[in-house]
Amino acid sequence: MKNAASLIEGILKGNPRAVARAITHVENATSEALPLMKGIFPHTGKANVIGLTGAPGAGKSSLVDKLAAKYRKQGETVGILAIDPSSPYTGGAILGDRIRMQSLALDAGIFIRSMATRGNLGGLARATADAALILDAAGYQKIIIETVGVGQDEVDIVKTADVTLVVVVPGMGDDIQSIKAGIMEIGDIFIINKADREGVERTHKELEALLGLAETMEGWLPPILRTVATDQRGLDEVVGAIASYLSFTRERRPATIERQTRIAEQKLLELLRERLLRHARSQAATETEWHAWADQIATRERDPYSIVEEILGRMKLLN
Repeated sequence: MKNAASLIEGILKGNPRAVARAITHVENATSEALPLMKGIFPHTGKANVIGLTGAPGAGKSSLVDKLAAKYRKQGETVGILAIDPSSPYTGGAILGDRIRMQSLALDAGIFIRSMATRGNLGGLARATADAALILDAAGYQKIIIETVGVGQDEVDIVKTADVTLVVVVPGMGDDIQSIKAGIMEIGDIFIINKADREGVERTHKELEALLGLAETMEGWLPPILRTVATDQRGLDEVVGAIASYLSFTRERRPATIERQTRIAEQKLLELLRERLLRHARSQAATETEWHAWADQIATRERDPYSIVEEILGRMKLLN
């Protein structure tokens, strides 16, 4: 694939146009995507990937904006992947984080990309992990991923990020209870943003109580930090906590490798599932057959289990 080879060369040189084109390829699952990802993978593993998740309106975009600015002042390059909800009509992103992060857009040391979820659950776009690898290969030292903000479904971020920040705001009340199922267990650092609001002490105490029930990496007690991102208050503490956690995981390398191995296994299964599904949709049946099967299931003429067996038989995956 000549085009893929050319893109890989551009990515490794840190060319932002090559990076942008490569991310488009993986988003659209083009024929160039697979050789592209195979080519860049050996050049990854150097960046720190920081994930931000939490409820809508918590101020995640403002935090990303200010965090990126802090890292730039330290001389580090930053890649930002902002995951936006998809339009049910066009499939595109409804919100553009380039608009919300205009102060960063002209900085050559920052790359910003909004990615539509395209109906994907878990708070991330399907191609987010691959996009992060592309930014890693391009030499971006810090990669910040902002999830879409839908509550407890956002646990996918832990499969991609080296450190996960959970953002809440005072006055959420029962909302904190509603997010605890998945989010509380994946958070490495908790941030109460908009901490100048009333109710910050109550929110802090609720988080402390919930953290006492959550399972976290042995030896690490997730800190609860207070910020007012719009005024840059508390940002130094956040940067320090991120550095402390990354240092903590490096010191506990066996446990970190075990965690990364589990994540890699999940990634492998996801890739296999996706490739098999794509093959089934394109090779095992025509679009007319897919629609006919759907009609037959809806009218109870056939059951979906028999149809799946028929598809697997066509793919020669059943004895």
